[in-house]
Amino acid sequence: MPDVAVRPEARAWGGRILLIAGLLLVAANLRASLTGVGPLLGTVSAELGLAPATAGALNTLPLLAFAVVSPLAPALARRLGLERALLAALLSLAIGLAVRSMPSTVPLFTGTALIGVSIAVVNVLLPSLIKRDFPGSVGMMTGAYVVVMGTMASVSSGVMVPISEAVPGGWRTALGCWLILALLATLVWLPQTTRRGSTHAEPGSALAVRLPWTSPLAWAVTVFMGLQSYGFYVMITWLPSVLHDNGVSEAAAGWYLFVFQGVGVVASLIVPLLMRRLPDQRVLASAASLTSLVGYLGLLAFPDLSPLWSPISGFGCGLCIVLALSMLSLRAQDTPSSAALSGMAQSIGYLLAAVGPPLFGLLHSISGGWSTPLVMLCLVTVVQASVGFIAGRGSIQPAAKRSGGSDGRAA
Repeated sequence: MPDVAVRPEARAWGGRILLIAGLLLVAANLRASLTGVGPLLGTVSAELGLAPATAGALNTLPLLAFAVVSPLAPALARRLGLERALLAALLSLAIGLAVRSMPSTVPLFTGTALIGVSIAVVNVLLPSLIKRDFPGSVGMMTGAYVVVMGTMASVSSGVMVPISEAVPGGWRTALGCWLILALLATLVWLPQTTRRGSTHAEPGSALAVRLPWTSPLAWAVTVFMGLQSYGFYVMITWLPSVLHDNGVSEAAAGWYLFVFQGVGVVASLIVPLLMRRLPDQRVLASAASLTSLVGYLGLLAFPDLSPLWSPISGFGCGLCIVLALSMLSLRAQDTPSSAALSGMAQSIGYLLAAVGPPLFGLLHSISGGWSTPLVMLCLVTVVQASVGFIAGRGSIQPAAKRSGGSDGRAA
C-alpha cells in the first residue's frame, strides 16, 4: 500500500469533517459490542445452559482473536488499502453482530469470534490512518477516538440489561442492536474508499514492511501496550468482586466499575494536552503507570477507601491507553511502519490481556484472598512504568523486504 494518500492540508473542509466523523464512528464500534456481554452473561448462560468456563470464553475469545489476527492486518491493508481494509472490517463486524444474535450456542460463539477478528483489524489500522492523515495531531486524534470508544463501552455496560428487559427477543435483541451502529459507521466510511490514495498498490511496486521483532524500542512499546492492557482487563473483570469481598454491596461495586471506566474517559481527554507540553512521552508514561499503581496499592492496603482507589486507578489506566495507542504512531517513521508496529504490539499486548484475568482469578483461588493477585498486579505495573520510560521516545527504523519494484511502500 503506497504512502501517497491525500494529505490533510489537501482536503476540502467537507472531506476533512467527513473523515473525522467516519473515524469516530468506527471508534464507537470498537468496544460497545464486547462490554455489553458481561451484564447479560448470567441470563445467556441460564438460557443456553452454558457452564461457567464456557460462558467466560465469550469474554476471552475476542482478546485471543486480537492476538492472532493483529499481525495479519497490515497485509490486508497492503492488499486493499487502508480505507478499504477498514470498510471490509466494518462489514465483517456487522455480519458477526447479526450472527451472534441468532438463537443457538454455535452462532453465539461464531459471531463473537468474527466480531473479535473484525475489531482486531480496526485496532491495528486506525493508528496508521492517524499517522498518515493527522501527522501533527496524533495525540489529539488518538485521544478523541479513545474517548468515543470508552464512552460507548461504558454506555453499553449500562444499557444492555434494561434493553434486554424491554424489547422482544431479550438478550439477543440487546446484543444485536449494535448492528445499527456498525451499519451507520459503514455508510459514513464508504466515501473514504473512493478517494485517491485509498486503493491498494500496483503489483510489483510495493515494499512489505516486516513486523519489527528485532527492534528494542518496538519491544518496549509492545510490552507497555501489553501490560497496560493486562491491568485494564484485570480491573474490568475483577474489581467488583474485590470490592464486594471487602464489604461493598454488589450494586455499589458495579457503580465503582462505572466510575473506573468513566474517569478513564476523562483522562483520555487530558493526555493530548499534556503531550503537547512535553518533548516526549517518557515521564508521562511512567507517571501514568504509577498513578494506576497508587490505586492498586490502595485496594491492597486500604480496601475500605475503595471510593478513592477506583477513580485513581481508572485515571491511570485512561492515561495509559491513549499513550500506548499514540506510541504506535509516534514511534514509527511512516504509515507502513506504524501498521507493522501496531500489528506486533497489539498481537502480544492482547495476548497478555487475555492471560491477565484468568491468572488473577487463579491466584485468588490458590491464596484464598485478593492480596496475592493484587501484589502481582502491582509488580506488573512497576515493570510497566519502567518500560514506559523507554518506549516514550525515539523512532523505530523500518525493516523492509522487497516484494517488487523500488519505489512503493506498503503498510
